[in-house]
Amino acid sequence: MLSYPATISLSSRTLNHLAERIRAHRKQRRPRWRRLDPGRQALLALAHLRNGDTFTRLAASFEISVATAWRYVQEAIALLSSAADDLDTAMQRIRALAYAILDGTLIPIDRVAD
Repeated sequence: MLSYPATISLSSRTLNHLAERIRAHRKQRRPRWRRLDPGRQALLALAHLRNGDTFTRLAASFEISVATAWRYVQEAIALLSSAADDLDTAMQRIRALAYAILDGTLIPIDRVAD
């Protein structure tokens, strides 16, 4: 199987922020061992979120199983979402602003338009 190097257009601050959240979560849960350290897990999750890499590609690149790649990404997403504001708080913050920019993700689909 071939693996490839990829670049992610994110700052090291973003990587360090997620790695610190993962590190704190692990310290709290005290798991026996993990295949990837918090920095590599953060890189794995950000590669999936930013580049849309598949779990199969990520697993091959990080030399882990597909199930482990999925589990690590889901854990990172849960940690990021726990830090986010709920909808009511976010709407209160938006109402205080002059304008708000909502960013979305385009998702490729296989439907043919009528």
